Amino acid sequence: MSIPLIQQYRIARYVLRQKLQGRRRYPLVLMLEPLFQCNLACAGCGKIDYPQEILSRRLTLEECLTAVDECDAPVVSIPGGEPLIHKDMPAIVAGIVARRKFVYLCSNAILLESKMDEYQPSPYLTFSIHLDGLRERHDASVCREGVFDKAVAAIREARRRGFRVNVNCTLFLGENPEEVAEFFDFCTELDVEGITVSPGYSYERAPRQDVFLQRRQSKRLFREIFKRGTERGRRWRLNHSSLFLDFLAGNQNYHCTPWSNPTRNIFGWQRPCYLMADGGYAESFRALMDETEWDRYGTGNHPACANCLAHCGYEGTAVDDAVAHPLKALLVRLRGPRTTGDMVPEPAMRHPSIETIPISTGGERAEPR
Repeated sequence: MSIPLIQQYRIARYVLRQKLQGRRRYPLVLMLEPLFQCNLACAGCGKIDYPQEILSRRLTLEECLTAVDECDAPVVSIPGGEPLIHKDMPAIVAGIVARRKFVYLCSNAILLESKMDEYQPSPYLTFSIHLDGLRERHDASVCREGVFDKAVAAIREARRRGFRVNVNCTLFLGENPEEVAEFFDFCTELDVEGITVSPGYSYERAPRQDVFLQRRQSKRLFREIFKRGTERGRRWRLNHSSLFLDFLAGNQNYHCTPWSNPTRNIFGWQRPCYLMADGGYAESFRALMDETEWDRYGTGNHPACANCLAHCGYEGTAVDDAVAHPLKALLVRLRGPRTTGDMVPEPAMRHPSIETIPISTGGERAEPR
């Protein structure tokens, strides 16, 4: 695990405070999505298939910082779209850092070298760079040649300047565990501070629907990847809690906690999560938390959730479990995820037909207000 000690401490203190105050649902990471526009059209992305009038919309600086204050999560992730396109992004980041929140600024890095002078290195700022594998694999994933080399050059320059840098990796159908392990080795050699990894979510709007993993496929893939790490004697800097990694390997039976990663975007506060807007949009964070029918969602409850193992749904669950059972979390951290033996049973299905729903199925998308 690569999360800095100060960040681990601040998050653990925050979670303990929520528990002492008797709160069952609380945010851990704010997903602040100030625009959908992007300079790439990736095969597995459902964020850019909107009309131009939607793609040209932006959250303002004031709206972004109000969302940070309203939610008050200790971590803010800024995805997109491509956030570096937003003209006020340096001011947005500076405002979040001034609030002593840990901000992960996600980027495909095409613009990063030209924009880097607008940011200052800080223990509270991490550039989270999208890389889905080595050169051939990544460029195929983003549907453009040359992006991998540009991203790697930007990472090296950011590290040279003293910025924290994280790699954000999404895995799709057809991944070779040996190639993924080689990619993790490469990221280690790049000296990035961490690797965030997750199976791709089958966005209803994604241009291709034949690239997504099903639930058991994902868990078998992660077991094979982690097994190769053990064989290499590598402890990759994976930017996750130990129990989330153990969950990806099929050893923890977790339910999704979508409220732990609430999303604020140009339409409002998205229900129920960053990956799906089945419940429409709330006008305030409090309305999102209090009025969302959370029990409608999660594996077994909603067809669009059937194959999801994304960290924006399950990392919060794992962190909560780690705080409740620190010895279990420590033991998993020391030994690594188990890669042999039976996997834990999947969560009980309220609707048996969900087990056979194909990967391309998504819930009905609520129209934005």
